[in-house]
Amino acid sequence: MIASRTPVSLHSLLVAGGHRKRCVGGGRKRGCTQRSHLTQALESFWRDATRPAPPPAAVARSEANASWQPPPLENPAFEEYYKEQRIVRAEEWDEFINVLRKPLPATFRINASSQFLKDICSKLENDFKRFLESEVSDEYGEDAIKPLPWYPGNLAWHLNFSRKQLRKNQALESFHEFLKHESEVGNITRQEAVSMVPPLFLNIQPDHHILDMCAAPGSKTFQLLEMIHQSKELGLPPRALVIANDVNAQRCDLLIHNAKRMCTANLIVTNHEAQHFPDCFLANDLSEICKNDCKPQRLEFDRVLCDVPCSGDGTIRKGHDMWRKWNSGMGNGLHLLQVDISMRGLALLKVGGRMVYSTCSMNPVENEAVIAELLRRSGNSVELLDVSNKLPELVRRPGLSTWKVQDKGSWFQTHEDVPHNRKNVILPSMFPSSKSTQEGLSACNNIEINTDSGGSFSRNFSIEKTSEVYCDTGGVSNSNSTKYSGSTSNSIGSNFPLHHCMRIVPHDQDSGAFFIAVLRKLSPLNESQMTEVAKTEQLLSTDRAVKLKKEPQTEKVPHEKVHHHKISFEVLDDKSLEEQQNLSMDNDSSKDSKLTEVRLGSDGVENGEAESGDRMKKLQSKNSKWKGVDPVLFFKDVTVIKNIVSFFGINESFPLEGHLVTRSADTDNTRRIYYISKSVQETLRLNVESEEQLKIVSLGIKMFETHRSKDGCLCAYRLSYESLPLLLPYISKRMLSASPKDFQRLLHYRTINFAHFIDARFGEEAASLMPGCCVVVLREGHQNLDVDSIAMDPTTIAIVCWRGKATMNVMVSPPDRKELLERITHRFGLEAFRADEDEDVQLQD
Repeated sequence: MIASRTPVSLHSLLVAGGHRKRCVGGGRKRGCTQRSHLTQALESFWRDATRPAPPPAAVARSEANASWQPPPLENPAFEEYYKEQRIVRAEEWDEFINVLRKPLPATFRINASSQFLKDICSKLENDFKRFLESEVSDEYGEDAIKPLPWYPGNLAWHLNFSRKQLRKNQALESFHEFLKHESEVGNITRQEAVSMVPPLFLNIQPDHHILDMCAAPGSKTFQLLEMIHQSKELGLPPRALVIANDVNAQRCDLLIHNAKRMCTANLIVTNHEAQHFPDCFLANDLSEICKNDCKPQRLEFDRVLCDVPCSGDGTIRKGHDMWRKWNSGMGNGLHLLQVDISMRGLALLKVGGRMVYSTCSMNPVENEAVIAELLRRSGNSVELLDVSNKLPELVRRPGLSTWKVQDKGSWFQTHEDVPHNRKNVILPSMFPSSKSTQEGLSACNNIEINTDSGGSFSRNFSIEKTSEVYCDTGGVSNSNSTKYSGSTSNSIGSNFPLHHCMRIVPHDQDSGAFFIAVLRKLSPLNESQMTEVAKTEQLLSTDRAVKLKKEPQTEKVPHEKVHHHKISFEVLDDKSLEEQQNLSMDNDSSKDSKLTEVRLGSDGVENGEAESGDRMKKLQSKNSKWKGVDPVLFFKDVTVIKNIVSFFGINESFPLEGHLVTRSADTDNTRRIYYISKSVQETLRLNVESEEQLKIVSLGIKMFETHRSKDGCLCAYRLSYESLPLLLPYISKRMLSASPKDFQRLLHYRTINFAHFIDARFGEEAASLMPGCCVVVLREGHQNLDVDSIAMDPTTIAIVCWRGKATMNVMVSPPDRKELLERITHRFGLEAFRADEDEDVQLQD
């Protein structure tokens, strides 16, 4: 007799087997594999079916044991490590550790450059704040929602409940939906409070070139874009440039998706190892450079954000699994990667420029030790700034001057104390007393290195190869571990002013933990410093290749093996990371999940420029330096551009020629045309001059797109809604103005017959317009459409529509339509639509 507890019937297995047999076709090898799987499944089925059912008591015990238990929020090694480092005073340790065990409060930031900034602030302060105070004050306190006091302009908000509580509490459902929707359209960013701090210390100016070295998933990049767009001149794109880089291709996709909400023409997304970020060139007059046969100026950055990969224990309130995984080897294994990335950032920084180094780790080996090593390597070329007078309401603590290093449960005060066979893992730069990265490493030659998998291999491990370090998982100490007997207070301290660094600890302002240091470049790094960095990077690459050849199964990349703080710390949507990575992006590269590259052909330069024809032909023949990607070319079809300009009446003061790019190698059948700012244009052109050193995966904003209409439109392209705010002040044709009620009906029904508009005059104007794309502007009051007033009013609301044979069709995405509906309904006191499907059919004709 077959026991009732079997999970599947024999009939279903036989049916599945028959299906598999029919599907195998001519693939014998594959078919044999599938039949083998079926045979195993049948054997398992009969084995389980003939086994006697367990007694009820055993089933009950099994169910009780199978019940899930939350992970314990404790780790003796973690507590021992940070007690020894004394990152907080002994009398506040209990408060510190208790806060770490509490859920992290949710926080979000309002987009300072949003068109609807005032509406969102008003809704928060007048609607949701009062609602939450009345509905959940008993559960979460009177200040259930309040602005973060240290963030400028009351644009960042703190909630007294976690994201999980926000999702689960029915009383908070409407507020949760509000946050999700506004985040989707780019009006707010759901981001942890301490993650908002580093960009604030960069002191961004309107014309700055900014590099975000480890940018994904993009919260800080979005914050940088807010800053440059907030300071732009009316009616013009910003002059600034943001290059956002990440090493991981999938995370670049997530970065692009998040940054796309800003609708900016000033962003370039690149895919490089941050420590090997390439040189490229920049010049304002390429033709003059080519004419004089001189080398273009090297591209340097006014600001660099160096938010490096780290062990991420500052996010322990949000990622409770960190309690189980944490060990001191995680920070040791990332230390030199963090140094290499930061040194590369300093090398790319202009003299007088500012770099912010940050981690979401509390570990001094990843924080103060890295900053000390940067100052040590750069000599007098770099200074650590004292910014204690900035953001006075942000509670922060000075950086440590003394700390110790732990390895396999043992504590060390200096590098000389480290055993000989561990000197390649525990480096001199990890200690506060170190004077040089090269001290004490000569004994590391011909030593045996233990890998994480338990294997070992011998090789000549030279001094400069210490960048290749391993995450040692043996950092969990126990009662039998040997410990250094001295206290931290008696440890040798650093001579650098590390108290100018900032450490944010969770119990000061009910937040996560973070570390921030602000550096300024005073003079170019000297030749020996640059040679040392380059030599280290070259040997690191060679060393990695040798190890891959000898021990491919043991290769460990530190920032992939350990917890990467940017994955767990800034993924802000309720969906999982994988779901966010798979979100569709409205560009060519998203459809096939490939990265898109920039390749400029011979049409990428002006006719009068003395370009090397042979080199350009070589570039064209190989299609792209970066294999497996689509090209991005300057769009130079003058006939098409003139047709677009004439059709929409685009003012000649808006620069199109030289600012349009396409991602299709077939320029005769270009589907989408993207617009780029002048700063991006200059970088692209000179990226060709440097033989495509930059591996660019995304840039620009979609401005024009082909249509398939057969209505007799005279222009082959239509406008894109996402670029409309940029182009709107310069359009003089194909524009209509609609009353609030007709505008509301358009957004709600999407397609309306000309005869069904409330304002008969608007319907007549729409009917008299030639078929094709047009712009409908929201008319406030009874005034006629004034193109000049639109150019001077950044609050103008407009949408892209299609004038068909007998209908007006809205060409705006559902989230954007929903947002606009809510705005005008609230602003003009209109009644919200509650129409049935019959009315929809009548209106759509």
